[in-house]
Formats: sequence, C-alpha cells, structure tokens
Amino acid sequence: MLLVTGATGHIGRELVGELDALGAPLRILVRDPARAAGLPESAERVVGDLGEPATLTAALDGVRSLFLLVPGTGLEHTENILAAAPAAGVRRIVYLSSYAVIGDPMPAMGRWHHEREQSIRGSGIPATVLRPTGFMTNAFDWLPTLRAEGCVLDPVGPGRAAPIDPADIAAVAALALTEGGHEGREYLLTGGESLTVAEQVRILADAIGRAIDVRPVATTADAVRFRYPGGAPPALAEALVEGLTLMRQDTVGVRSDTVRRLLGREPRTFANWCARNAHAFAGTA
Repeated sequence: MLLVTGATGHIGRELVGELDALGAPLRILVRDPARAAGLPESAERVVGDLGEPATLTAALDGVRSLFLLVPGTGLEHTENILAAAPAAGVRRIVYLSSYAVIGDPMPAMGRWHHEREQSIRGSGIPATVLRPTGFMTNAFDWLPTLRAEGCVLDPVGPGRAAPIDPADIAAVAALALTEGGHEGREYLLTGGESLTVAEQVRILADAIGRAIDVRPVATTADAVRFRYPGGAPPALAEALVEGLTLMRQDTVGVRSDTVRRLLGREPRTFANWCARNAHAFAGTA
C-alpha cells in the first residue's frame, strides 16, 4: 500500500494519477474529503492531518511506501508521521524537499527542508529526497494582480530560474515509490529552460493571445504578493523575501538533467504548461 500526503495539491493530484495508472494500491491522506473530488475512485480516502498524531495510525496501517509533502515552516508534522511510520511497517519514504537546500548560503526555506531531511534520515527508513526548483504552477499566483491590476509583479528582474512542471515531479516520485534503486538518493529536479519572470510572462501572453504588463517590484509587501497574494505569516514572508533576493542575484539559473535521466525524455516546457492551462487565465485584465 502507498500513502500520498498532499494529494489534493498540484503535485499530489498528478502523482495520484500516475500511481493509479500503474495500478498501485493507493491511499490518500486528506483533511477535507470534498477536496479530493476528481481524484481516482480507486484511491482509498482516509481523513487525517499531519498536525494531529492520533489520526496517523489508521492512515499508515499497511502502508509500505510513503510520499511525504509537509506544509508550513516547522518540524512538528514531519516528526509526527516519523513517530508512527516505523511501527506501521513503512519501508520507503519519498520526501518533497526543495532545491533551496543546496543554496550557499542556505536560505531559511532551505534550512527548514534540511532539518526535515535530517529527521527522515534519522528515522532509519530508506528515503529518496526530491529537490525541485520553483513550480510552473506558481504562475497561478499571478492571477489576483492580473485580474485587479492587469499586470504581473516581478521581484527578481534579471534573475533566472528553471521552473519545473509538477507533472514531472510526480512522474519522478512515482518511479521512486514503485521501483528499487532510488533509496538514499537526492534528486535535483528542474525544468529545461532558464527563464526570467518577464520571459515567463511573455510565454504566457503568447498562450492566451494577449499582452501582459510586467511591473517591477518596489516594496517588500509587493514581493510577498508575488508569491502569496493573500499574505503570509511573518516568518514565511521574511523567508520569501530572502529567497527572492537570492533569485535576483542568480542570472544563470540552476538546471539539472535529472528528469531526462530518470524519465527518458526532456522536461516539459513552460510553453507546454501555459498551453494546457491557458483557460485558467481567461478573462484576466
């Protein structure tokens, strides 16, 4: 049995689809069953929360492989599930970390993930660590300012990054969950193109057939709005600004060939993602 946490998010939905197509026995941990609408019916639903240890015993019953996606900034949720996993018989963990872990200096977001990675290794359960760059789906965070102000905020200027399609992350995760040979590995996952925000916006504009204005960010508050339009807790907001500052300084962009090596194909392009999701941007100013 495989257990997927974060199953209703961008990566989780793709992963559940991948595992369902493989015919893998599958369980998903959800806080609200209604949010699992549209996921394969073959996936067993179990209501629980990483923040509520009492709910995890039933969720892990019979589970041998675990996909672990931990929200927020702390270590508590990771420790909760690691406390229950050995007794349940979990034999493999695939953890969604971040490429920020390889930063030098390591930013706050990297330190949070690094602490979780260390806890997972300390559990004694064989693990695979996925360290993706920013997700292409982060472009959905542009929607509020597109609708309200007709623009995309740009906090990184000349900085470049190689965003990755969550579908590619999910495909690698499915391999690591269902095949041997990935235990103890750390996979840096990136897209194949190193792009500025302005270049990403031009690609999206081509997909929707409409010009989009790009507005350089002048304040810390606008930098936070770029990623969290509804605001963020102080620690997260501070870490975001730190990360964006480092991204502005990186005019090359981190890239790897891991997706190609593992999947036998090139990573999906941002243009492909925009074409598949253009409908979500319909009607923006």
